[in-house]
Amino acid sequence: MPRYFLGCMHEQYHPRALLDQAVAGEHASFDGIACSDHFQPWWVPGHSGQAWIWLGAAAQATERVPVGPAVTVALKRYHPALVAQGFATLEAMYPGRVFVGLGSGESLNESPFGLDWPLPRDQLAALEEACGLIRRLWDGERVDHEGKFFRTKRAYLHTRPERPPPLYISAFHQGAAKVAGRYGDGLWTFPDPEKAPALIETYRKATAEAGRNPGTIVLETGFSWAPNDSEALKAARVWKGAAPDEFYTDDWFDPQPMYKRGEELVSDEEFKQRSIISSDPDEHVERIKQFEQVVDGGDVVVKLSNQSGPNAIEAIRIYGERVLPKLRS
Repeated sequence: MPRYFLGCMHEQYHPRALLDQAVAGEHASFDGIACSDHFQPWWVPGHSGQAWIWLGAAAQATERVPVGPAVTVALKRYHPALVAQGFATLEAMYPGRVFVGLGSGESLNESPFGLDWPLPRDQLAALEEACGLIRRLWDGERVDHEGKFFRTKRAYLHTRPERPPPLYISAFHQGAAKVAGRYGDGLWTFPDPEKAPALIETYRKATAEAGRNPGTIVLETGFSWAPNDSEALKAARVWKGAAPDEFYTDDWFDPQPMYKRGEELVSDEEFKQRSIISSDPDEHVERIKQFEQVVDGGDVVVKLSNQSGPNAIEAIRIYGERVLPKLRS
């Protein structure tokens, strides 16, 4: 049976409000809590709480659910050694309750740190180099590394958990799916019926070639619930700023023109196909079931990003009472 993670979105909500959502998500019987990891939102005005600090608070405020970033990036903001250290520490404090989503990033969150945004091939190469470093540090190696993107001198994690947290690699193209197969405990992607099956096949083939077992498939989508459909759409519209594909590869990093570009390119109808936007809980159930069909067996997590705006807590309650039970039955 698939597991269902609640997505707590730092771009849309104040971190204190997100902590309330995390607690409500556990009470509603979500299986995990994921949070976005951004330096900037996709639009202005928005929010951008620091994800790692928030995750420590979320783990402490909840009792059983796994927590982790969706997704963090080992590039300009975070050296891979810091990623390894940060989530080894969180796992040591909350054993069995931590996961790590890792991706190649966006200019939106990396360019403000002052360096030029790399070409897609270099983004992929940096992701693979980072994965190798994180794995070596989690394995207890003392690492001297002189790479194209990162360096370490006798780097070593002096505090490590009994076992490292699951590492899920974000992939929307074939190259990243291969990296996920070589280094990840799972693949993180969108449930696009035209693209996801091929990515999953590539991932599973790469795991076999690396002599590893296939891991978890994490499918990410957004949802917005409100008492009526127009309110649900109004609350989620800001996420058009995250919709264009080029924002994930090209050098876009100013939130204001990014949102304008998203409004120009993505119609309301197209946007509603990407996310679940409805006042009817049964429609949420049906759409999630459709998304799950892109995976042919195996361990599946559906990460549901709460985009319900002022109705966020009520939407979580509706999911706990009228969506999750039907999905699990």
